[in-house]
Amino acid sequence: MLAFAIFVATLVLVIWQPRGLGIGWSALGGAALALATGVVQIDDIATVWHIVWDATFTFVALIIISLILDDAGCFEWAARHIARWGGGRGHRLFPLIVLLGAAIAAVFANDGAALLLTPIVIAILLRLDFRPDAALAFIIATGFIADTASLPLVISNLVNIVSANYFSLTFTDYAQVMGPVNLVSIASTLAVLWLAFGRRLPTRYPLEQLSAPAAAIRDRLVFVSALPLLVLLLIAYVALAARGVPFAFVTGLVAALLLALASRFWRRGRGAHIALKPILAGAPWQIVLFSVGMYIVVYGLGRAGLTDYGVQALEWLADRGTILATVGSGLLAAGLASVMNNLPATLLGALAIDHAELSHQTAQLMIYANVIGNDLGPKFTPIGSLATLLWLHVLARKGYRIGWGQYMKIGLLLTPPVLIATLLMLALWLPLVSPAPSG
Repeated sequence: MLAFAIFVATLVLVIWQPRGLGIGWSALGGAALALATGVVQIDDIATVWHIVWDATFTFVALIIISLILDDAGCFEWAARHIARWGGGRGHRLFPLIVLLGAAIAAVFANDGAALLLTPIVIAILLRLDFRPDAALAFIIATGFIADTASLPLVISNLVNIVSANYFSLTFTDYAQVMGPVNLVSIASTLAVLWLAFGRRLPTRYPLEQLSAPAAAIRDRLVFVSALPLLVLLLIAYVALAARGVPFAFVTGLVAALLLALASRFWRRGRGAHIALKPILAGAPWQIVLFSVGMYIVVYGLGRAGLTDYGVQALEWLADRGTILATVGSGLLAAGLASVMNNLPATLLGALAIDHAELSHQTAQLMIYANVIGNDLGPKFTPIGSLATLLWLHVLARKGYRIGWGQYMKIGLLLTPPVLIATLLMLALWLPLVSPAPSG
């Protein structure tokens, strides 16, 4: 009960953030209390740091890359092209925006897609004089697809990186399983979004009010370097991850190269078009503190007995067959993520899978189902993920306020069919690409 009380208090502080305390310091406060009361020990801090450091710094590097490319105009350039490809038809523009969000989420993580694409989409919608109900459809779509399309690569979500590192999944093995699964997630997301909002979409929109895509480019050197650097990044992941090179080192190197290009360091800053100090200051450094603090609190909660309950639930599901084991464990992860945030829920799920007595294939299915549940499950509630909380904050600053009741009504309508369809695809696909070892 003490461990649970500390967790609840920490989660309240993380959501409330009194006097601008920040999510990081709030989580560290909970970790300090857990340490002081004996819920966790000093040795547990080293264990948690070993689990989270690579994922955390990879995430920070990806966000820095995203912010630089955003300042260079790359995402706005892409969005203007998408708006032109829509041909002035709202029913064509809607799926194109969803697919753009899916592409950005895959490479720049769910937070990058939600936080960077949403303001750009809002700006374009205002320029095109979209009705408020039609604009809301596009805004919900960008926020929703950011999470539901964050499955295909290890780097697409902080949850993915933590899970891949914990269970020693290589970049290619992970993509081989989750790439096709992600296609089902995107297709089902687009289907439910269309059913929910299709009638709100405008028949036509005025193309003549759109500025030329080239006008969005503010740093041409960074712009032309973006694609080669991203290709280099993906090649490096494939080539080096199998050798045990941490994702943070690879991503950090590309972030450093991009910082060097944007700063024009060889010219001592002359000719630079991007202000890097605000970007570095705006990087999610609080996430580093949050990851350590919150995971320490949750680790203590697991040691206090919650992991044992998870082990019992997973072993019970494992005895019910492949489909039920996959869907059940994914739904269990989604439920945890929606009430306690997906990052701590990921660790609890991983600990339970690691301690449960499972066959090789059932364990593999549950590992990936835990990822799916923690990537998609946060859409049930606003507190499910930090990305959602930040996304709602960005919307409020732009004049679009979505209350928790309205959000949960939408989340409870849209999330279940996407989550179940994706989990079923995993149950069917993984045995084909990763069959159980003989004997």
